[in-house]
Amino acid sequence: MKIFSEVIGNIHADKNLAAKIDGYDIEYLHLDQWTAQKSRFIVTGDKGTQCAVALKRNHQLIEGDILEIDNDNRRALVAAIELNPVFVIDLSEIEKLDKLQIIQTCIELGHAIGNQHWPAVIKGTKVYVPLTVDRKVMKSVMDTHAIPGVTYSFEEGSAVIPYLAPHEIRNLFGGTSQESHAHVHDHTPGITTDAHGHDGHAVPHSHDGGHTFHTHEH
Repeated sequence: MKIFSEVIGNIHADKNLAAKIDGYDIEYLHLDQWTAQKSRFIVTGDKGTQCAVALKRNHQLIEGDILEIDNDNRRALVAAIELNPVFVIDLSEIEKLDKLQIIQTCIELGHAIGNQHWPAVIKGTKVYVPLTVDRKVMKSVMDTHAIPGVTYSFEEGSAVIPYLAPHEIRNLFGGTSQESHAHVHDHTPGITTDAHGHDGHAVPHSHDGGHTFHTHEH
């Protein structure tokens, strides 16, 4: 088992690094959003490599993070996060309004989103909101407020990644999955896993002073 404690870089944020491994044999670590927000877990890559991820506290993997580059064998290990769709609110139409109208529109939108306690990432004239509730609920909220000049759509998470910085990706996709019950144990020498999880994914339950790993099997 390989243990990784640092991220080399990100293929979405670093074009030079992405070009460097272009043509390499890429092994992907497929993670859902719930697992990806953890600092410590165990996962098996799509080509069979078992990996223990042990990042610093409060550090998480994001889509496109590179954990290993083997230049001799032209191989790389990359995180592939299964991203949920995103609710995208477009404010580009209100740019042509006068300042007071723009302020009023933004306050109305902030009121609508704030009342629902929806987290959001603002980038340019777009507001990205993770799907924390059913699409019909989000659509109903926007239709009820019917703010002039404000449009919305649902887009795939992978489609918005190129427009966001790493910390924005983390804010948008971290912690939006729901929990259910499971109990996971792993007996790999030197690594302890004992977690009460949800949907087969582990929730922190440490017995070794914070050095517990969490399993994520496929």
